Amino acid sequence: MRTDFVVREVATGLRRNVTMTAAMVLTTAISLLMVGTGLLAVKTIDATEAIYSDRLEIRVALTQDVSTADTDCTQPICAGLRSTLENSPLVAGVTYENQQEAYERFQELFAGQSVAELARPQSLPATLRVKLVDQDGSTEAGAAAVKQAMENQVGVRTVIDQRDVVAKLFDFLGGVRNVTFALALVQAVAALMLISNTVQVSAYTRRTEVGVMRLVGATRWYTQLPFLVEAVITGVVGAVLAGVGLLVGKVAFIDSLLAGIAQNGVIPPVTLADVLTVSAYLVPIGAVIAGITGYVTLRLYVKV
Repeated sequence: MRTDFVVREVATGLRRNVTMTAAMVLTTAISLLMVGTGLLAVKTIDATEAIYSDRLEIRVALTQDVSTADTDCTQPICAGLRSTLENSPLVAGVTYENQQEAYERFQELFAGQSVAELARPQSLPATLRVKLVDQDGSTEAGAAAVKQAMENQVGVRTVIDQRDVVAKLFDFLGGVRNVTFALALVQAVAALMLISNTVQVSAYTRRTEVGVMRLVGATRWYTQLPFLVEAVITGVVGAVLAGVGLLVGKVAFIDSLLAGIAQNGVIPPVTLADVLTVSAYLVPIGAVIAGITGYVTLRLYVKV
């Protein structure tokens, strides 16, 4: 097979249908950009779940009078609540956090923010921090049982299951993932149609020379290869543009958007390595999808 023929025909096809090629590249890039954003959301969800799997607790906040009067949980009300929790087979351990300790942790979490300056130790409740036995398994029943045992008890202000709070974060990230994948699907359909149309137009404009080649003995695969290479090149270029878009999006938007919550350890930051890894995945995805679409189009709609 003559390589110079393939290169010449590919260059001719891309130059001859430059507007359609540009539209196909841009549509493919937008589609793969959405896919890349969805993959980054999936990585963030997985990393966040890994962070919180061993850290989630049930927090039993005590009333103001109990919090102020009992600094070490030795008085009857606090000691009774703690004993009830520690005697439960569902509970792995209970840690008491008094007002001063709660204040220090609050200052650490919100360091540098105006809310940290407004807080005072006496404004924060003392808390019994409850860790369940089964952190990774079916914790919902255990958490519900602990909450039921603590609610409406004397000295208890509120009972908070941190899983409920984190679930909202996961729902948000999952929503971002679902929306981006849905948009990617719509864009993918448009990209596939453009690839198919471009291959058909390219083959039609070169039907005479292809016909001559077939008459002199060229195989169908030999005459089809330039069109497939055109499709693959546009897919790869679109994937590269999508990767550049992810890098720009990280620097311009994601870093500033997630700066506060990432620094406070709420969710892990989106790193440059994450973006480069996802971008590397997009290149073969773009090449394979474009190549398969071009091949199917040639087999079904184009006789070359």
